[in-house]
Amino acid sequence: MSSHDTIAAIATPPGEGAVALVRISGPEAIAIVAPLFQGRVPCSAMKTRHLYLGKILEQGEVIDEVLLVIFQAPQSYTGEEMVEISCHGGSLISARLLQALLHAGARMARPGEFTQRAYLHGKMDLTQAEAVMDLIQAQTARAQHVATEQLAGRLGKEIALLKADLLAAVAHLEAFMDFPEEDIAPETGRALQERLEQSRYQLLRLLATAPEGRLVREGLSLALCGAPNAGKSSLLNALLGRDRAIVTPIAGTTRDLLEEMASLGGFPFRLIDTAGLRETEELIEQEGIARTHQAMAAADLTLHLVDATELQESIIPLQPRELLVLNKIDLLSDVTTFREVYPEAVFLSCKTGEGLEELKTAIITRITGNPAAMAEQASSAFAINARHQACLERALTSLSLVLELFETEQPPELLAVELHAALQALGDVVGESNTEDILGEIFGSFCIGK
Repeated sequence: MSSHDTIAAIATPPGEGAVALVRISGPEAIAIVAPLFQGRVPCSAMKTRHLYLGKILEQGEVIDEVLLVIFQAPQSYTGEEMVEISCHGGSLISARLLQALLHAGARMARPGEFTQRAYLHGKMDLTQAEAVMDLIQAQTARAQHVATEQLAGRLGKEIALLKADLLAAVAHLEAFMDFPEEDIAPETGRALQERLEQSRYQLLRLLATAPEGRLVREGLSLALCGAPNAGKSSLLNALLGRDRAIVTPIAGTTRDLLEEMASLGGFPFRLIDTAGLRETEELIEQEGIARTHQAMAAADLTLHLVDATELQESIIPLQPRELLVLNKIDLLSDVTTFREVYPEAVFLSCKTGEGLEELKTAIITRITGNPAAMAEQASSAFAINARHQACLERALTSLSLVLELFETEQPPELLAVELHAALQALGDVVGESNTEDILGEIFGSFCIGK
């Protein structure tokens, strides 16, 4: 992929709107736009970052009246010469404007190519570039917060601090390697070991945010399962905050899967209401029950709902990844004994709402492993993604091996090799040595125009 040509794309979503934005970036951006723009101030005399009113013409025909702003390199989003044109919203106008730019010498931008150029020109590191797409795709306020923090460079700064500590350790080791007759003094060795232990702790702290990172970016599926009339549809409505599923006292009301998106504690979830599990000869209900089993197998977590008024001596789990929920506690005179018998269960009344917040907390805790994650403001600034996780795990493996070698008093050369491997892995997080294939995979998931 060449970064020396000039690219153009529509930056706003398709469809009708008040305004559409077309952007062009590259060494010939201003030269391509200049002959097409007609206004009181020519492009050659425009001040950077100022809006100018004019018309875009192609072969003497006015396409639209627009507002145009130029950005001189390197003071632009991409770090290149760049022009942004705001035209009237509508698919036809923006498409004709883009076509005029392509005819004048620009080429169509690939997905994520504007942000990739920003990364290649040092305007942001790779974690910040990934945060751009996270911000665009954010479905909840929590996801927006995580993306904003990462876009501000919080994760990159944390990685830089870790690298600085490891580089200092490498410098110490290589000094001893240059003067092999000098043994590492005990106090120096202890200080170096403590520094490496602290770095290992920081790596573990970052890796612990991976479940939250996956949850906040991708969301998870939650299957509501149990016997007929256990309260599955009532719980779906309670979690959504509106009546979505039909609720009746008639067993078998829900025959098929019913799916809805919901935000629980700021995390996106796909809730799946299912048919009640029981023995039946009714063919349609049998098919619904078969789909319930499929939903349980595919879900990230199953809520096993049980009617608390019909408790048996033992409850058989539906599957390993489940959270037991005892519903209808408003109909019990005393739940203390039941809490002692079923300490892992969540006690709930879909009718009164009692226990609903405790259930949400239990769901988030089960998935993230962090009881505090439910709090809206508890979201980590370092909710890493799967790529970050893989790089950090490589760094942790190398650093753990360094500490083992330290304990067994191995030569400094062996320690230095593993420390360099850890540094390489940390550098991969922020994109210091990424290949074209890796960059293509990352930016290929972006929308065109960003």
